[in-house]
Amino acid sequence: MPWVTWPARVASPRVRDMKIGFGAPVSGAWATPANLASFAVRAEQAGYETLWSFQRLIVPAESAMDPVYQSVLDPYAALAYAAAVTSRIRLGIAIMNLPFVSPAYLAKQAASLDVLSAGRHDLGLGIGWMPEEFTVTGASMARRGARTAEYVAVLRILWADEISEFSGEFYSVPPSRMAPKPVQPGGPPVLIGGLARPALERAGRIAAGWLTSSRTDLSRIGDGIRVVREAAEAAGRDPAAVRIICRGVVRAGAPAAAADGSGRLLLSGSFDQIRDDTDWLFERGVTEVFYDLNWDPEVGAPDIDPAAATARASELLEALAPRRG
Repeated sequence: MPWVTWPARVASPRVRDMKIGFGAPVSGAWATPANLASFAVRAEQAGYETLWSFQRLIVPAESAMDPVYQSVLDPYAALAYAAAVTSRIRLGIAIMNLPFVSPAYLAKQAASLDVLSAGRHDLGLGIGWMPEEFTVTGASMARRGARTAEYVAVLRILWADEISEFSGEFYSVPPSRMAPKPVQPGGPPVLIGGLARPALERAGRIAAGWLTSSRTDLSRIGDGIRVVREAAEAAGRDPAAVRIICRGVVRAGAPAAAADGSGRLLLSGSFDQIRDDTDWLFERGVTEVFYDLNWDPEVGAPDIDPAAATARASELLEALAPRRG
């Protein structure tokens, strides 16, 4: 693999069930009803294990944010749509920003999708970062991290207990019933996203796994995995049971240079290079990579030709489909 300086191999716990997922068409020109249904079906038929959405509420008027954020479908609406045309592929959100809705409201959304999909939902949570989104949702940026563990506890109580009750620093649940319960015992697996060390430690302590972001330096992913697994072990959990899920920002075609100039950006270049990079990530302890074409400006930008975007996405879905046998 030319033009790459690989970091030293990081010894990892046993890697189980190495999986390949796919980013659903939820952003930009290819995010149409027909494409959402057809790509969900085709991804399932091609052997992809998971289908992922994400959340972006607004973009500030004068913002120069990447094209992927300019026009985004609601993640629960998109995945419910996909659930209706699929039967096997798991349906994940990477991520929902938890301060923007109440725990009870999110618990109801997640349980409903889990029921409608027959137990195929994975829920990724983040703490948010854009001040304008906090303003528009009436949320507070203060102590976002401290709220997270309490938020997750509320979700699990509402999903599991016949009579739910909770009194914490930030949230209270009066004695009450929430139904229907999720199909998955205890509710959908909760995943934590983030780049900062506290987020990684939180994922290891309380979550089913860690979700990397589009800005994660994948060449140093072993460092993040080590933090997550050490936090899990310190909390008395099995480090190898914590899932490590990587958003694969694919840049197929000409190799892209890493931001620091150190070589080729991982998951860029030819299909063979992208597949080799995926294998390399698995060797470092990643348990799943999902190829997210929403970040491809020729697919997920809002102002490009929809037919061309769909054609490119179709090519990539087929070329990067999981190897069979």
